[in-house]
Amino acid sequence: MGYKLLIINPGSTSTKIGIFEDETLLFEETLRHSTEELAPYNLIVEQMDFRKKLILDFLKSKNFDIKELSAVVGRGGLLKPIPGGTYATSEALLHDLRIGFQGQHASNLGGLLAREIAEPLGIPSYIVDPVVVDELEPVARYSGLPELPRISIFHALNQKAVAKRYAKEKGVPYDSLNLIVAHMGGGVSVGAHRGGRVIDVNNTLDGDGPFSPERSGSLPTGGLVKMCFSGKYTQAEIAKKLNGKGGLTAYLGTNDMREVTKMAFEEGNQEAENVFHAFTYQVAKDIGAMAAVLCGKVDQIILTGGIAYGEQVVKEIEERVGFISGITVYAGEDELLALAQGGLRVLRGEEKALDY
Repeated sequence: MGYKLLIINPGSTSTKIGIFEDETLLFEETLRHSTEELAPYNLIVEQMDFRKKLILDFLKSKNFDIKELSAVVGRGGLLKPIPGGTYATSEALLHDLRIGFQGQHASNLGGLLAREIAEPLGIPSYIVDPVVVDELEPVARYSGLPELPRISIFHALNQKAVAKRYAKEKGVPYDSLNLIVAHMGGGVSVGAHRGGRVIDVNNTLDGDGPFSPERSGSLPTGGLVKMCFSGKYTQAEIAKKLNGKGGLTAYLGTNDMREVTKMAFEEGNQEAENVFHAFTYQVAKDIGAMAAVLCGKVDQIILTGGIAYGEQVVKEIEERVGFISGITVYAGEDELLALAQGGLRVLRGEEKALDY
């Protein structure tokens, strides 16, 4: 008898849900939320009952009996920094999701909704590898200014999922490998995995590291300071340049790497080609830096995220870093499956649920 799980991944204007039987997806749906529907709620946490009703109504419309569920797993939110793993939705965890310990984000609703639906059924609820997973070594936290320690906010869910997938395919424990994982999506994170921990990674939320479709990446510090105090921009406008209007969007007016590839190699747009090469250059450069973090002992480089579908992207990165180790590509990111797998590892006794 397999385990049936409800997976909940809230976004700012949608709630994506899936029903799994073990690793098999039975069905999924993206429930869209209009601006008008969300307008009455001043705080994200106030949307919980609204979203819960939509989820339960949808499951009812699919004639799915929620009493068949073994567990409910939600996307983790902006909690305090924690090690990676699957966490039970304790009262302390729920409290920090409600207050938005590190900020207000729709993902904070994941654990709250999971607990709200699971508790009346008498089944467990979990979150898995939220973006605030922090396993940095002490040396990685030094930035150059005591007031500005480096912090870990990145695509922890997908990075951990593909690293464990690679280990499983090779028949070895994840914690026995040295891996470099480069997630290339709306943001780009490049992490050094050693002993089952991400010991160094760029703060993707703030736009550090390589530039991406919408994020600026690490910038010349002096120039950024002058821009901030030029009087031309508000703090909010600068923040938007770093995350939202930076990267490909700033250079080419699009956040779609497929469009950039077409502009560069089919339409002969020289600036698009230059930006494309700069993107792969910067990702490769950060992979090289993480190889140094791992003292050159790298078992495999993994490329993942939506941009990893691009053959030319992979080719150019491989040309620069292929000398370090072999390269495996797991294009895209299946967040629902990654969340399900995190819950299943606990249900099967392969891991213990962590305490927040």
